[in-house]
Amino acid sequence: MSLEAIETVNKAENENKARKSAAEQEAKELIARAEKNGLALLEQTRMQAAEENKRLMHEAEDRAEKRCAAIRKDTAKACEALTGQAAARMSAAVERIVGKVVKQ
Repeated sequence: MSLEAIETVNKAENENKARKSAAEQEAKELIARAEKNGLALLEQTRMQAAEENKRLMHEAEDRAEKRCAAIRKDTAKACEALTGQAAARMSAAVERIVGKVVKQ
């Protein structure tokens, strides 16, 4: 093989090594950027999930408070009704008790 051919082959090999090295470096940079972007997206998703969780918890607490208020109101009405019934029957109960005590 002539000296010129050997130099051409060496030059081509050196160029290939340089391109391979540049490609490897570019691949490393792409991987690093992808990891960085992935971590940023993961953090953003976590923050959005935490905010959504807070919003949903707040809504659930509001619904629970409204439900508790409705239950308290219904219970108060039921207590008033029972108190009214008890008051209406009080005189009859007193008469019955006095009647039994007096008869003894």
